[in-house]
Amino acid sequence: MSRTSPTARATLTIALCAVLFGLVPLFARILQAEGMDPAAIALSRYGLTALVAAPFLPWRRAVRRQVLVLAGTGLACGLGWVAYLEAIGRTTVAAAGVVYMSYPAFALGFAWLLLGLAPSGRAVAAAAMVLAGALLVSGGAGVGDPLALLLMLPAPAFFALVIVALAALAPDLAPMEKLAATMAGTVAGLLPLAALAAPGTLLPGTGPGWAALLGSGLLTALLPQWLYVRAAPHVGPGRAAAAGAFELPTMLAIGALAFGELVGPREVAAALLVLAAIGLSPSVRPAGPAPARPGAGRLSRR
Repeated sequence: MSRTSPTARATLTIALCAVLFGLVPLFARILQAEGMDPAAIALSRYGLTALVAAPFLPWRRAVRRQVLVLAGTGLACGLGWVAYLEAIGRTTVAAAGVVYMSYPAFALGFAWLLLGLAPSGRAVAAAAMVLAGALLVSGGAGVGDPLALLLMLPAPAFFALVIVALAALAPDLAPMEKLAATMAGTVAGLLPLAALAAPGTLLPGTGPGWAALLGSGLLTALLPQWLYVRAAPHVGPGRAAAAGAFELPTMLAIGALAFGELVGPREVAAALLVLAAIGLSPSVRPAGPAPARPGAGRLSRR
């Protein structure tokens, strides 16, 4: 009989989710090579999760405002991910990964702006470390196009906004309700962009492309979201963030092994700075108690 504690199992589950999230660039570049439009790629990633979560979308008048808040943040996150896909095509996976992992610094800023939670000394130090890591990698060969750096920033910024909204702005929603509301907003924002895409860029044209499309939806969205919903309540947000840091080394490995990108001392140093900053960052805590019904609690990281 296993003696592994529920907390340890949940931590390992979140680490696995982080690894699966780190596979995003692998599938994204395959689909880009198939000629798919970035909005179509993003829609294909989130669409399956949105479809599965749709029956849980709450319609109660009492929580309508919270649903709209999460839908709005989900819409922004989806648009930010479209820009991130554009950046992946212009820079290395290592550079994109380091900049994306700056989301804790953005989360602290939104927590201060929206919740009135002034950052502590630890928070300021963590944000400075993240900025140093981003500047370090952007100063190397990894980000040769300055536009790529600008395109990468909306994704972590809007992801941080989703984190703050999930943690503190929707206390009366259960996890699957939060997922449904967020994904509804994401799909609502991506559908018009996909509709404006050029003909022939909405779907892949080969068998491997369709496999990548399915893998992206299942392995980088639906499966890790589902696992995270169940694991997160068993660990604190601080440990969840630390376990989630496994996403960055996964992205570095993908860039090196799948695309032959050089991961040199500059990229390693930047990654270590960002990982240390995530461990140092304090958690954004919910504003009120979790709903007192089965399945209530904090939701997914993305």
